[in-house]
Amino acid sequence: MTKQDIIMKIHLIISVIIVVPVAILYGFFPDALLELSPETLDEQNFNKAVMGIYVAFSTLWTAALFNKSYLKTALISNVLFMLGLAFGRLMSVLVDGVPSNRYAFGLFGELLLGIYGLWVLKSQFGNHNIKKH
Repeated sequence: MTKQDIIMKIHLIISVIIVVPVAILYGFFPDALLELSPETLDEQNFNKAVMGIYVAFSTLWTAALFNKSYLKTALISNVLFMLGLAFGRLMSVLVDGVPSNRYAFGLFGELLLGIYGLWVLKSQFGNHNIKKH
């Protein structure tokens, strides 16, 4: 892997390393690290669905590490994933109050990875690939 590859892909690697274990925790052990205790079958189903989304995105990001044709799609999806989570957490802070340190750290990490991804997209793909209508 070249230095350029590392710059373009490091946040995808970090995302996969974090998101896959978090997916498994949400899906099978939601009370292991977080104060989540699903009591109904619907809540358990919801957690497994979230796990599925996390694993699906992680699969795309992993594919992009080995196949350059997936890279731009993976970068865009990673930015949307991370900034979407960060937006939801920020909304929760405004509506519900300040969360635990784990969730606050998650917000910081999601913002960092999302903004870094935007920088990579702009620096690698810029506006020259966007068709004007």
